Amino acid sequence: MRKMLAAVSRVLSGVAQKPASRVLVASRNFANDATFEIKKCDLHRLEEGPPVTTVLTREDGLRYYRMMQTVRRMELKADQLYKQKIIRGFCHLCDGQEACCVGLEAGINPTDHLITAYRAHGFTFTRGLSVREILAELTGRRGGCAKGKGGSMHMYAKNFYGGNGIVGAQGQIFEAYNMAALWKLPCVFICENNRYGMGTSVERAAASTDYYKRGDFIPGLRVDGMDILCVREATRFAAAYCRSGKGPILMELQTYRYHGHSMSDPGVSYRTREEIQEVRSKSDPIMLLKDRMVNSNLASVEELKEIDVEVRKEIEDAAQFATADPEPPLEELGYHIYSSDPPFEVRGANQWIKFKSIS
Repeated sequence: MRKMLAAVSRVLSGVAQKPASRVLVASRNFANDATFEIKKCDLHRLEEGPPVTTVLTREDGLRYYRMMQTVRRMELKADQLYKQKIIRGFCHLCDGQEACCVGLEAGINPTDHLITAYRAHGFTFTRGLSVREILAELTGRRGGCAKGKGGSMHMYAKNFYGGNGIVGAQGQIFEAYNMAALWKLPCVFICENNRYGMGTSVERAAASTDYYKRGDFIPGLRVDGMDILCVREATRFAAAYCRSGKGPILMELQTYRYHGHSMSDPGVSYRTREEIQEVRSKSDPIMLLKDRMVNSNLASVEELKEIDVEVRKEIEDAAQFATADPEPPLEELGYHIYSSDPPFEVRGANQWIKFKSIS
């Protein structure tokens, strides 16, 4: 009898040691979806815009939350690796702007094509590349998405064409507007307005800050870029507009970056720490989604915390790989210049040194 009681005691003791949050999550009934009001978009040359209410499913909400947290943690890890001098060169982080890349991806199809400027890490992830491939590219390792030879500003994936290091390299904007309008191209132009051009506020730099009107004859939308649901619905609207044969459309996403322009910019010489903290406390895109989901019974705080733990582990594992993976050998410097071409020689910085280029 004593042995039986001892055995029962051990079993009950094991049950009691399980984290309470896991038991709570397993036994709780969540809503399948919820309807939310979202901010109305400002319109230019449009009679109607995106809806002002939207439905968020529990499945989509959890996916968006995980993706935004992953982008946030990945960028914070990149900050750490840069300060340890493991990442070198230019590095532009997008923490604070997660609703833009995740919301845009939620509003288009995987077969749609996307090109962006140099603040590209988040888009690279939402287009389908792993954190491991992105961090390894940042550290210049062979396992990177461009085999360690592109770095922060030159990342590519299927239907994703960078990452462009030169401002404006993604199209001389007004000429591009004009050609797109003349040919009625199905192109959605995006302005991620994070309120600062390098270290200059938009109010100091532009006589008119209505960037969504800059296309003039092209219709435009001004969208709350800190709300993933606003971005998703505006993107769906813009994509449907283009697919219907009406030509191009312009979206201005009003967002905010927490870091400076790049890692060489502390980000507090032209704005106050109080300004940054106010945005974090009132408009953080991850916090806004979390509050909506918890308050609408789409998820629990405990469940979202578990996602946070899983994301942190994924980032740590990716960082370990990105620091342990070997660098590409010097003889591969000239590789992959062209696709499907026979091998040829490339002259190095010293004219007597030749590198072989292999597709």
